[in-house]
Amino acid sequence: MTKAKVYHDGAVSGARRAVDAFLSILLTALSLIWIYPVVLILLNSLKAETAISTTSVFELPTSETFVGLDNYIHGVTQMNFLSSFGYSVVITVTSVLLIILCCSMCAWYITRVNTLPSRLMYLLCAFSMVVPFQMVMFTLSKTADSLSLNTPFNICIIYLGFGAGLAVFMFTGFMKSVPLAIEEAAMIDGCNPLQIFFRVVFPILKPTAISTAILETMWVWNDYLLPTLVLDIKKYRTIPMAIQYFRGSYGRVEMGPMMACIMITVIPIIIMYLACQKYIIEGVVAGAVKG
Repeated sequence: MTKAKVYHDGAVSGARRAVDAFLSILLTALSLIWIYPVVLILLNSLKAETAISTTSVFELPTSETFVGLDNYIHGVTQMNFLSSFGYSVVITVTSVLLIILCCSMCAWYITRVNTLPSRLMYLLCAFSMVVPFQMVMFTLSKTADSLSLNTPFNICIIYLGFGAGLAVFMFTGFMKSVPLAIEEAAMIDGCNPLQIFFRVVFPILKPTAISTAILETMWVWNDYLLPTLVLDIKKYRTIPMAIQYFRGSYGRVEMGPMMACIMITVIPIIIMYLACQKYIIEGVVAGAVKG
């Protein structure tokens, strides 16, 4: 190997390290920018109301402004936050489970049958992802009222319709990479279609199912517009709706308890995301590229 070759390789390696270092610094700065609002909410959830409404909103809590968990206790006990939290849990869990179950079975049918109706079904699911919600929201609210879908216990059917596009797209892309011979072997062993799906196919779909569940959970949990249009606000309020109507005496917004409840809302999603983040890229890439 000549000296020129060694020098060239060293220069390329040095330039690559410099680029990697620059990208690391840039991405770290962007991460801090994204994390800053969450940290700001956390700090202000520990402050007194007077400190939040002044310029000290951007400062660390001091001995004069620190109130500990008083805002959390007040937000949970006085603002009926626990019922809103329960409604959000019910809506999110039922909607995500229904989306994962129905859309994985639909993607399996589309992939294995591969007829003109199944291809049209896939195109309709893909097309639903580009239809703006504002085009159908008024018709949707009237239809939900007429079909009695305006409670937290059956709004999951509406979420299934809106979440099916992305879920079917991801599951179908992954199903195209699953060998048909595995299912044929299970059929020879005496399995019926349901046994083949739940015992053979669905375990293989685990990465895509988890990544889809995370994406759908973040969407349903933080959704404000659809529950506001469909649910009876006087009876049922999800967490985003409760925070929107977070009012104290004389209509005054109590910022301390509001920020405390926002932190309680954010923590479950952060924990779920950190626990399952390794499946997100794997599932998205598998559902969008394979096949």
